[in-house]
Amino acid sequence: MEMFLIAPIAYLIGSIPSGLILGKLFWNTDLRKFGSKNIGATNAYRTLGIYPAIIIFAADFVKGILGVLLGIYFLNTPIAMIIGGIAVIIGHNWSLFLRFSGGKGVATGLGVIAILMPIVTLAIFIVWVLIVVFTKYVSLASIVAAGLVPILAYFWIGQIEYIIFSALAAGFVIYRHKSNIIRLLKGTEVKIKAGNK
Repeated sequence: MEMFLIAPIAYLIGSIPSGLILGKLFWNTDLRKFGSKNIGATNAYRTLGIYPAIIIFAADFVKGILGVLLGIYFLNTPIAMIIGGIAVIIGHNWSLFLRFSGGKGVATGLGVIAILMPIVTLAIFIVWVLIVVFTKYVSLASIVAAGLVPILAYFWIGQIEYIIFSALAAGFVIYRHKSNIIRLLKGTEVKIKAGNK
């Protein structure tokens, strides 16, 4: 019975539109009306600046953690934790409260793997930061970091459940960046720059 509760509860947690709620509550801003129209930390950074972006990133990151903790609370098995993790990412990307639209899953996905695979999380975060610093393309950093997760999971973790999870999570993130990939290939992707609305 507990296994059947994990996915729907985690999905609902993931569906909470942190960026939309926090943007309206504290900065009187609907992020869906500015920049890329996305409610994640990157658009918050471009629209509102660094501190709102950090807060929104943290809120989405915590959602990922909570999804995995649900699995630990109910069954405390790798499969239960992975189900909670996948469900919370799906909820974030395709939110019940936003007519099945949402974010791109980067911060929430990072929260999930921070619990499941801490060493992998540290490695991809370093890669993400380096790419952003040298290229100013957050989308490129997110795509590359996501693609590295299943590779590092294979070599450093080795458990099939984590490898399959990593591939699914990476696929979600990369898919949500499909428009960014097109712009990167065309050379029209916008580099990161802080806003101050």
